[in-house]
Amino acid sequence: MGVRLGKTADKSVIAVEGRFDFQQHEAFRACLDEALERGGGLGLEVDLSRVDYLESSALGMLLVMRDRAKALGIDSIALLGCRGFVRQILVVASFDKFFSLR
Repeated sequence: MGVRLGKTADKSVIAVEGRFDFQQHEAFRACLDEALERGGGLGLEVDLSRVDYLESSALGMLLVMRDRAKALGIDSIALLGCRGFVRQILVVASFDKFFSLR
């Protein structure tokens, strides 16, 4: 369980597993910092397919990620693997208006 960063030629993928809560804050921020160091213009995705619990602090982390990425010119931001409980939370919180949910 935890947070890890994967990279392709055109995007960075932050994968979260298990509980996405405040305990993941430092790991998520470290992965985000590394992804953003790659420079603007690249895509950014967060893989939530293995998340079984999502709390409000995770929503805050995602919004901070979006703001930081946009400030660097990263316009392509997607949340992947959004299903079940996680998708419900994201839709109720109107995150489908801020991110591409796949």
